Amino acid sequence: MILPLDSLIGYNENIYVLTCAAIRRSYQITMTGDEEIEENFGKVVSTAIRQILTKKVMFRIEE
Repeated sequence: MILPLDSLIGYNENIYVLTCAAIRRSYQITMTGDEEIEENFGKVVSTAIRQILTKKVMFRIEE
């Protein structure tokens, strides 16, 4: 499965922040590419969310 649903359901942080991080990561993947895209049948947003939830990619909020 592309999305780890148990991690998504158990996500106790701010969902808006997760959404913003997923949007930014999706843009990065689109521009630079990623080896997981082929494995996930070209689903960029799902790949970005999965990478964030599994902590393959870390993010922080800048003020």
